[in-house]
Amino acid sequence: MSETLTIALSKGRIFKDTLPLLAHAGIVPVDDPETSRKLILDTNQDDVKLVIIRATDVPTYVEYGAADLGVAGKDVLMEHGGEGLYEPLDLKIARCKLMVAGDPNQPQRGGRLRIATKFVNSTRRYYAAQGQQVEIIKLYGSMELAPLVGLADRIVDLVDTGNTLRANGLEPLEHIADISSRLVVNKASMKMKHQRMKRFIAQIAEAVAARNAA
Repeated sequence: MSETLTIALSKGRIFKDTLPLLAHAGIVPVDDPETSRKLILDTNQDDVKLVIIRATDVPTYVEYGAADLGVAGKDVLMEHGGEGLYEPLDLKIARCKLMVAGDPNQPQRGGRLRIATKFVNSTRRYYAAQGQQVEIIKLYGSMELAPLVGLADRIVDLVDTGNTLRANGLEPLEHIADISSRLVVNKASMKMKHQRMKRFIAQIAEAVAARNAA
């Protein structure tokens, strides 16, 4: 009997962008995650399952072996720390930038900068590398509001077009990292299912190269 492969994915943009790559490897989900209530989706291959979870949980599921592989944004991996994971492939999908943003005309308060973000670890590392101590306020959404109501001086967030920032009188100010989705692999699965995993990674790499050449 062939070994089962479990792939962790999150709903939304990453799932949609990953589908054509999986199709290239001959894997097509039988259920649509947007309409199905199932959290483990069957595919056209009996030995390949898709686990649908929150984007921020993908590295944890893969690290602890609940999934053999997963697709996660580099922003999520930077926050998670990426321990216990291989990151063999940049899928070059769901691209954006992690940036510091704020109102360039806002006068700076004395004392430490206050930064609102959900990317606490990445933000702390970024400012520590500059030798700057900052106060970090963790928020889960509507980051743009924080500088407008005086909660924070700056925000650290993902920026795609920058339209939401500009609509709220903010500008991207500093670039922290280019973000795209990566294929991540459980280290034990890579050893135990080596041939199967190697073949799958090669097929996905081929699909990424073909799409970027198109």
